[in-house]
Amino acid sequence: MCGIVGYTGKELALTPVLEGLRKLEYRGYDSAGIALATTTGHKLWIQKRAGKLGNLEEILGSTIPESHSGIGHTRWATHGGPTDLNAHPHLDNDGKLAVIHNGIIENYLELRLVLEKAGHTFKSETDSESVAHLLSDARKQRKGDLAAAMRDVCRQLRGSFTLLAIHSDDPGRIVGARRNSPLVVGIGDGENFLASDVSAFIAHTKRALELGQDEVADVTGESIVITDLTGKILPHNEFEISWDASAAERGGFEHFMLKEIFEQPKAIADTLLGRIQGLDEEVTKGINLAGIEKVVIVACGTAFHAGLVGKYAIEKWANIAVDVELASEYRYRDPSVDSNTLLIAISQSGETMDTLMAMRYAKERGARVFAVCNTNGSTIPRESDAVLYTRAGPEVAVASTKAFETQLVAMYLIGLHLGRIRGTMSQELIAEIEHELSELPAKVEQILETVEPLRELTRRFNSATSMLFLGRNVGFPTALEGALKLKELAYMHAEGFAGGELKHGPIALIEVGTPVVAIMPAANSLLAEKMASNIQEVKARGAVVIAIADIDLPAADYLVRIPKTHEFLQPVLSVVPLQIIAYEMAIVRGNDVDQPRNLAKSVTVE
Repeated sequence: MCGIVGYTGKELALTPVLEGLRKLEYRGYDSAGIALATTTGHKLWIQKRAGKLGNLEEILGSTIPESHSGIGHTRWATHGGPTDLNAHPHLDNDGKLAVIHNGIIENYLELRLVLEKAGHTFKSETDSESVAHLLSDARKQRKGDLAAAMRDVCRQLRGSFTLLAIHSDDPGRIVGARRNSPLVVGIGDGENFLASDVSAFIAHTKRALELGQDEVADVTGESIVITDLTGKILPHNEFEISWDASAAERGGFEHFMLKEIFEQPKAIADTLLGRIQGLDEEVTKGINLAGIEKVVIVACGTAFHAGLVGKYAIEKWANIAVDVELASEYRYRDPSVDSNTLLIAISQSGETMDTLMAMRYAKERGARVFAVCNTNGSTIPRESDAVLYTRAGPEVAVASTKAFETQLVAMYLIGLHLGRIRGTMSQELIAEIEHELSELPAKVEQILETVEPLRELTRRFNSATSMLFLGRNVGFPTALEGALKLKELAYMHAEGFAGGELKHGPIALIEVGTPVVAIMPAANSLLAEKMASNIQEVKARGAVVIAIADIDLPAADYLVRIPKTHEFLQPVLSVVPLQIIAYEMAIVRGNDVDQPRNLAKSVTVE
């Protein structure tokens, strides 16, 4: 979940390292630090501070030594609190070797005890510092070969990690390694980059190569050598980044989240492009979809809610049983999986550790794996049999918006494709869904053109201590998503409920003045009348109802109108007002919209 960046080349290293950290701060902002290998080749120049990157930048001053190689880190704390001492980079006792780390070293305590007995002195509470001491010893044993030392150390480590290391005696070299955690190499002209995300170096190069599991990168400004842990040299797997640096800028919006909300029509249109009439063989070539007997969707957080919506569409259109599982729980209950199972793994980053481990569990037992992902070259797509990329572009705000919308669209495309090849959909229904899918970008645009009254309405509830969300059918996972967004951004109690479950307990939460957001089913849905009854139930107990509906609804205290669409596609429209409510509630409460407390964008640890 931490952000890591490295630069080595012809330019002064501080600028690209700091630029990279600014792009990666969404991955963690508990502390930040840099290490520069100076041209004098004595000791490393280190600065690190708790808190956001701005705290580090304030202390840099003008006495920075000349350096053409450096590494930087922005932290999401796991082992040890967010303090200056726990901030990365971590040094060996000679002050000549520095390490930054993303992930968790599970056996760090036993390693630390051995190292302390051998005379090493630790300065932090982190699991990461053990690696610096191990590398220092291993490098001496390897006569100064840092890449060989990294391979030796990685074989001793348990857990997940991306590691970058530099040494003052070899100031132009950075060595990186990865296991179950992202690392990409950016290929420049006389300069090269390493980072946990391509956004760190997209302003400098669009050429990148991906590292596989347990691979080590030995990088200078002129060379890149990739090996496995035995030292065998491996071929480069290069790819081109499909978006440019401007896509990761705010573009005049006050926050990245607001920008990304307004980018949703384009993201949906891009995800649909060339796919409405069917997924091409390039997407599905790794899987015989016609032979599957069961579908399992695994995901976390917002992606889990997209999977819940996908269940409705796939079961109805393809007439096949679908289970939706929290990836963090899936493999620990020893579920039944075989070669007739299609596992769909949904992850914006493609590095979500819980989802990756659930996927590996199923694949080991013969399941075919279909990834839905937004990040080319990431681990989950690489290890899947097939992948549907969502084309949302970079999403910088921690609270997901356009990634969720495009995940919904991806689930509809998969459901529609399965319905076609299984012969379970009529031509009339196929034509209807195709048409309604093509209309979604314009309908989302229509909602966004009228959000100002909703922003004003939200401000009226700034003193509320709780907000409830109700939905039926696909409106239920939409309600869950609305509640999650409010928790993430407003730091307030919020819950999503299935409307029919209200009377089985949750109605006890209703007090006079409690705001309740009711996501009405499509007007032609069989559940519309039942949801209207749920509204009356909460109003009778004093709730203030904000209804999201495609028709007039006199029973609601406030109405947010959305365009009509097919009932299964409605979440794409109804979630937009929920995003605006969460965004505006965060603003009125003075919270950090793009970087909410305790969270990080990509969860790369279990």
